[in-house]
Amino acid sequence: MPIRSASRTVGDVLAYPALHASHGGIWVAQGGETRGIGRGEAIRIAADTPVILLNAALIGQRLGYADLSGLDLLELYAFLRPAQFAVPTPKGIARVTGLDLPTEDAEVAPFLLRAAEAMLALTDAADWPEREGAWTAAQSLYRLRWPWAPVVAERLAKPAVNERWLFSKLPEWEEQAPRPAPRTIAIEPGDAEARLDDLTGHGAEERPGQRAYAAAATAAFAPRAVRDSPNLVLAEAGTGIGKTLGYLAPASIWAEKAGGAVWISTYTKALQRQLGRETERLFPDPAVRRTKVVTRKGRENYLCLLNLEDALQGGFAGRAAVLAQLVARWAAYSADGDMVGGDLPGWLPTLFRRNGSTALTDRRGECVYAGCPHYRKCFIERAARASTDADIVIANHALVMVNAARGRELATRPTRYVFDEGHHIFDAADSMFATALTGGETIELRRWIIGPEGSSRGRRRGLAARLSDLASYDEAGNRAIGEAVAAAGALASEGWLQRIGEGAPFGPIEELLAAVRGLTYARAEQPGDAGYGLETELAEPDPTLIEAAAPAAAALDALVRPLVTLGRRLEAVLSEAPDWLDGPARARVEGAIASIGWRAETVAAWLSLLARVGGPADADFVDWLAVDRVEGREFDIGLHRRWLDPTRPFAEVVLKPAHGALVTSATLTGGGNAEEGWQIAEARSGAPHLTRPAARFAALSPFDYATQAEVLIVTDVKRGDVGALANAYARLIVASRGGTLGLFTAIRRLRGVHGRIADRLAREGLPLLAQHVDPIDTGTLVDIFRDDPGASLLGTDALRDGVDVPGESLRLVVMEGVPWPKPTVLHAARRLAGGGAVYDDRLIRARLAQAFGRLIRRADDSGAFVMLSAAMPSRLLSAFPPGVPVTRVTLDEAVTRVAARLSSRAALRHEAGEPARGPLS
Repeated sequence: MPIRSASRTVGDVLAYPALHASHGGIWVAQGGETRGIGRGEAIRIAADTPVILLNAALIGQRLGYADLSGLDLLELYAFLRPAQFAVPTPKGIARVTGLDLPTEDAEVAPFLLRAAEAMLALTDAADWPEREGAWTAAQSLYRLRWPWAPVVAERLAKPAVNERWLFSKLPEWEEQAPRPAPRTIAIEPGDAEARLDDLTGHGAEERPGQRAYAAAATAAFAPRAVRDSPNLVLAEAGTGIGKTLGYLAPASIWAEKAGGAVWISTYTKALQRQLGRETERLFPDPAVRRTKVVTRKGRENYLCLLNLEDALQGGFAGRAAVLAQLVARWAAYSADGDMVGGDLPGWLPTLFRRNGSTALTDRRGECVYAGCPHYRKCFIERAARASTDADIVIANHALVMVNAARGRELATRPTRYVFDEGHHIFDAADSMFATALTGGETIELRRWIIGPEGSSRGRRRGLAARLSDLASYDEAGNRAIGEAVAAAGALASEGWLQRIGEGAPFGPIEELLAAVRGLTYARAEQPGDAGYGLETELAEPDPTLIEAAAPAAAALDALVRPLVTLGRRLEAVLSEAPDWLDGPARARVEGAIASIGWRAETVAAWLSLLARVGGPADADFVDWLAVDRVEGREFDIGLHRRWLDPTRPFAEVVLKPAHGALVTSATLTGGGNAEEGWQIAEARSGAPHLTRPAARFAALSPFDYATQAEVLIVTDVKRGDVGALANAYARLIVASRGGTLGLFTAIRRLRGVHGRIADRLAREGLPLLAQHVDPIDTGTLVDIFRDDPGASLLGTDALRDGVDVPGESLRLVVMEGVPWPKPTVLHAARRLAGGGAVYDDRLIRARLAQAFGRLIRRADDSGAFVMLSAAMPSRLLSAFPPGVPVTRVTLDEAVTRVAARLSSRAALRHEAGEPARGPLS
């Protein structure tokens, strides 16, 4: 039956009530009337009648009704404007619909009705750019009972010809001849500065620091003189120098003349997006830019078309199936298929409680490469191939390290790198080169080898199924597959955590994990335990752990041997080149070799870690046992190993094969004095492990910090008193009229403060956002914060140096206290090796410098930095820029000074016509 004949009219659907809930109250609009209601009535209305709302997950949290659903305007927008972003607030919706912005919370509910009508009117527009595919998608969504489907389908006429579906619409990538190795060229003196003039625009204000920076960065692109000795440049560029264009100038010249790709690596997705925008100056023509600039991320960030096809054909059910249809709609218009930080709105998966979104990516490394029917249209493969011919590849630290350590693209390995946010190289290397023999890791390996077991659903296939053609061709390879599958049976399996908790582990790996758990609780549990993770050194193990380690090692040895054999058999197949081994088949075998090699290396690292149990310690590593918990609930158990200095493998794997690398950051020296700061920068970038010393360059920020900012250290807020902490945050946020970034070192205290002040601030008309509280991804929280000068945002470490919010939206930074390092086993070992308290001071100064760096982002910014800690040592004050005034004050004095500095700016905004009170996010 056609949908049109069974659907409601637009008027019927829009006659439903619209519901809005904020920290300031709850309102419902229907039939031209808006009224404030209580939580109980709101839940009853939402349960009895479909309601129109904005962000059901957030509204449901505020109502205490987790199952809230309805006609969510964000879902409608995702259907109508796929791959187009909108800030998920009333202000953001007003912007994309062209409606007037409601200025009071009570006006939001009727506004939602008008916004729904405006959005639906898009279907009547002759120039609706995303019309293709909408009718077909609406049919599928109607069958899935998507609340918006009836009204949407009512407005969509059936196309005269069948619409192209996603898998026929996506373009195919084409094989290209291998790119020649980069030519050896030298950038002439003055060339980088001339290119910089082109990028900034002739006649623009001259910035001597930026020009000096571009000249210094050029050294990283000089020809290499000695093997394993790259031209390494460490460059600290204070905020406002313009380092992005500063290094793009020599990088673009080298890429152009040498015919090679420069990989620009970042730590945060926000900077990746920013870099993409900056390259518009290099290549203004979008068509040219698409070929010259490519953004690369790990495989787990991209939509897997095979997983999506499985989801669309019944692999998903309920709300997850609706998400799959909306993702398919997005994929047809996406620029690159990036689901994490790309053009898929970050808020979309959170509307579905992330139900199914992770299953749409290749998070388990199960790609069959050329064996996939969508291989020639694969987003991941398209990005990989595009990057081989690009001039600029925008990547991230993790991908650069993974690609260097076990990438398949050996022939196109980059020779020139720029590591922006270079102060994070140490952290990225620490994660990349870590070893974790845990229940979670072993069960993932078991699934990768064996495939689905029991009642498991989905597309997942085991090793035997993925390599069935090899098994029929090569007897030795077939035997190795069988041995690997049999050996994987010794790994942890479904229900392992419950069995260990009940004292009934099954198999050698679970026995090992049970012994780890027992010893960790015996040595690490403390009186008044808060229910968070436990860990203890892997030293002086008890007999139970020693006895469990031997059979576990034997089981892992029985697994690694057939994996190594299988890898060798696949290499032999490539060399023999049988008739069936065409180009796609070769690519699939090469992918299998890389994937199997990665797993074999992982198991070998586990064996090395187990050799430590009862054996001698290795001075290069830090080993410990851990039980991972959240609020008393265990979710993983295992043994862990980290490099004492993770820049050693980084230097070996990434830097030494390169010809040149620029490591740059605004806080590269971490706030230390001149020589000590450079020693810190070198130690945390891998420079000491190279034979050729690194070049150093520093350019101070051009900002006048003495007049643009001040640091206030509050001396009368008692440490550990959440009530006093909450009062301080509330008073400071009111004094600044919002625009506050609040930074915490503990999620528990963040939640405690938020719970105490959110309603209080709402009564002042000041929206409060919070990481780890609001069901919104961090990137979207920052977007909302940036979009509303009256909003404030509370967060943890991820916001300390991952936020770029210039202007009025960020004028006050408040830290709950000195960001002391967490006393972990790993930190204790590095502290001992790094000089004790001196090592701690270096870390803290770096964190303070990064946090202060959020405040002043451009020449006309002004603000205050408040530290709620009477125990702030004077020796750490060098973390702040020279000249910035630092004063110890009481909370009352801090509130007065913040109000005096910032309230005048709020008044100017009000005079300019901005609302003094805005709707809460």
